[in-house]
Amino acid sequence: MRTYDFAPLYRASVGFDQIADMMDRVLSDNIPTSSYPPYNIEKTAEDAYRISIAVAGFSADDLGIEVKENALVVTARKPDAKDEKSYLHRGIATRAFERRFQLADHVRVNGASHEDGMLHIDLVREVPEALKPRRIEIARGGQAIEADVVDAKAVN
Repeated sequence: MRTYDFAPLYRASVGFDQIADMMDRVLSDNIPTSSYPPYNIEKTAEDAYRISIAVAGFSADDLGIEVKENALVVTARKPDAKDEKSYLHRGIATRAFERRFQLADHVRVNGASHEDGMLHIDLVREVPEALKPRRIEIARGGQAIEADVVDAKAVN
């Protein structure tokens, strides 16, 4: 397997270490990846997404959702119960899990719902006004456009 060295990226950039760390995590072999529980990620609108996780056997009280450091963490813990039932086959897994999703900048959790054994988490990307593209008017001829410029003589 190939290994990639991100040291040049650290030396030539400022503020992109989060991206390099994420790439390092994705490309490393020693992190076991679990397929439990299964999930879908869908795009519901231009700036809206939904994560749907199959959580059969868990109630809404058994589930936890937390956002910290641009990561969405979904956890499930089933309380220990003295189960006197005798199963011939137990195919519904109710083992505890923790599933992490890396969120992009300006993506926030809009809400969550639990229905029919599915946990739905709605996300929305809210780009701040300062980062949105804006149109700059071009002056024509001798016409001047007023700008928010401070006169240097007035300041000194």
